[in-house]
Parts: sequence; C-alpha cells; structure tokens
Amino acid sequence: MWGGFFAVIPLVTVHFSGSVAGGGLGWSAASVGAVLGLRQLTQQGLTVFGGAWADRWGPKPLILLGCALRTLGFAWMGFSDSWAELLAAAVLAGVGGGLFDAPKSAAITQVTPAEHRTRMFSLTSMSGNAGMVMGPLIGAALLGLGFRTAALSAAGVYLLAGAVMAVTLPHLRPQRLAASSLDGLRAAATDTRFRRFTLVLIGYFILSTQINVAVTLKAIALAGNGATGPLYGLSAGLAVLLQYPLLRLVERFVPVRSALVAAVLLVGAALGLMSVATTFPQLLGCVALYSLGTMIVYPTQQTLTARFAPPGRVGSYFGFSAISLGVGGAVGSVLGGALVDTGAQLGFPALPWVTLAAIGALTALGLRWALRGLPRRAA
Repeated sequence: MWGGFFAVIPLVTVHFSGSVAGGGLGWSAASVGAVLGLRQLTQQGLTVFGGAWADRWGPKPLILLGCALRTLGFAWMGFSDSWAELLAAAVLAGVGGGLFDAPKSAAITQVTPAEHRTRMFSLTSMSGNAGMVMGPLIGAALLGLGFRTAALSAAGVYLLAGAVMAVTLPHLRPQRLAASSLDGLRAAATDTRFRRFTLVLIGYFILSTQINVAVTLKAIALAGNGATGPLYGLSAGLAVLLQYPLLRLVERFVPVRSALVAAVLLVGAALGLMSVATTFPQLLGCVALYSLGTMIVYPTQQTLTARFAPPGRVGSYFGFSAISLGVGGAVGSVLGGALVDTGAQLGFPALPWVTLAAIGALTALGLRWALRGLPRRAA
C-alpha cells in the first residue's frame, strides 16, 4: 500500500504541473499543491473519526471500505482532466486513507500480544519505508507508459490489498458497543495523561517534518537539486535495514518510555548538529543520526498509545493521537521554512537548527512529565 501511494502521489505534481513540451499539463504549481494539501487535510481530519468508528463496528469494515475508496480515488486521478476532477479524486483518496489509518493500528493492537506490539509496529514502519524507497522508482518507470497507467496500477495495489485483508484479517468485533461513535473520542480527549502525551508529541512531529523542509533546503544548498535522491534514499534505506534489529536491541535494555524520550532527544540533537555541517557528506552523517531517532519513535509511540487505551477504546485513542501528527506536521512545514528565511536575513544560518534542537529538548522533557505513572503493560 505504501509503495502504491508513493508510486503515484509524487507523479501528480510531475504530470499536472509539468511543462506541456515535456508531456505535462502545465498547470500552476500552486493549484496542484492545493489539491495535495487538501488531500492530506482530509485524511488527517478523518483519521480522528476513523479510529472511533473502528471501536463501534470493528476495524475490518473500515479498512476494507478505505481500500475501496482509495482504489476509486487513484483510478479517478488517472482520468482527471480538470482541477475540480483532480480535487474530487484526491479528496476521495484522502477519505479512504482516513478510514483505514487508525483502524489499522487498532487491528494490530488487537491481534498482537502486548509484549510483541513494539516489534509489530516496527515491522509495519519498515514495510512503509520500503514502500517509500521502491514506490517512486516504480512510479517513474510507469510514467513512461503514461500517468493514467501509473494511477491505475496504484489503484490496483489497493484493490489487491483489500482483497487479501478481506480473506486473511479476522473480523475483530468491538469489545463493547458505545452509545455513540464519539464516546471513545470523548474518553480519549478527557484522559488527562493521554491528552498531555498527544499534545507534547506535536513537538516531535515539528521535528520529523523537517526532513522535507529545512533539511532538504540545506541539502540543496550544499549539493544542488540532485541531493534529494541520496537524502531520502539514506533515510528510508536505513529504516528498512536497521529499524527492526535496532528496536530488538533497545527492547532488551531500555524501557519503552525511556526509549521514546531518548529517541526524541537524538532527533533534536541531530538537527542541532546540522548547524555545523558544511559539506553534504557531513549533512548525511547528521541525517543518519536523525533517522536512527525517528525509527525508534514511531513503534514506541504506537506501543504507548495502545497502553493508554482502555479495552474497547483502542481505535479512538489511535484516532485522537493523529492530532499530534496533523498539527505538528502543519506547524513544522511553516516553521521550518520561516526559520531558514529568517536565519538568512539575520545573517545567522544556525537559527533553524538551534531552535529545532531546543524544541527537541523541551519535547523530551515534556514526554518524561506526560508519561509519569503509566503502567508497564496495558490492562
């Protein structure tokens, strides 16, 4: 599914904003950017409710419906020849993602024993990173056959994934039927410790989005536009190769809560070190440290979310946790670019990196505070 997503989404800009002479449609970059932004907003907004609905009806129906809608959305993109059509297709794909995202995490939690959840979330993250590496390569190859072929191929991936899960995923019935699908969200929002945990994690997602903003801008400044390939290849490649064995090692010696705090500190420190990176290889060394931190954060954050959730509320808690990604990602995208511009204007190019390192330190301290008293195992 990740491979199918990354095979087509990067090509949307290439196809619709590319020059007519090069085979594109010549639309403005702003119009295509608006489409992609609205797709992301739709998915993140609906993810909050997707988790609550999974608690009421079970995750499997939501996952299957999400795959079906994303299949239709990607297929429709291949036949879109107006901005309104492309927007409608992208929003439909976003709705599909919002329906299966939190239910997927809820399903993993329900079918996996508590002591194995961190490893399972690690494997999920590894598969996602493998898709991020292979998807754009497959998409670039398919683009030679036309954007419609690439879009239909990506749609086919989701159709196949839905069919496989229809056969193999058990129907995980809700542990209790809430009077309203919003009851679980209310429970998550009024859980003081979990609310603190979610809000503090906004700081981490401000940092994690910098691989697409401040880090990319510095890489281009040091090595030109061709730097993005090695940059993303290193980040995703390390996650594919090292995430699972690294997490197994961390599990043996470090409690999950301490691992999350240390990983956030490492991400912040790696961004801080980028202030003294004056060559592209030095920057890649910092990116390697950054990636080591991020590959620990995702599975530990997911594991702790599952521990916070009471029985019957797992989907709602995962849905509510999407707020930290949505807010942190949006703030980070704006803040990263603004800090780079401000640092250049002030003649202080280290400004973004010093600021981001400070955010990392404050987030780590906030997580220590938010996680105090959390039981070692879910009830």
